[in-house]
Amino acid sequence: MLLPETVRGYIAQGLDCDHLEVSGDGQHFEAVIVAKAFEGLRAVQRHQKVYAVLGDRMREEIHALSMKTLTPAEWAQNA
Repeated sequence: MLLPETVRGYIAQGLDCDHLEVSGDGQHFEAVIVAKAFEGLRAVQRHQKVYAVLGDRMREEIHALSMKTLTPAEWAQNA
C-alpha cells in the first residue's frame, strides 16, 4: 500500500514547494501544493506540472489524486 508520505516525497523531489500536504488511503490521495512555479499558470497547467513530476507513478501506483494548487501569495490569502 502506498503511503501519503511516499506521494509527498515524490512531489517534493520534482517540485520546489513552499508548503505540501498529502493525505489518502493508499490509492486515493488529496494534496495541497504551494509553489512559486505555479505563478502565472491556470489550474490545468498547475496540475499538468504535478502530473509531469509524478510521471508513470500516476498510472502504476497512484489511482487518484485530487489537488489544490496555489501560489505562495494565494496560500497567504487563504491562511
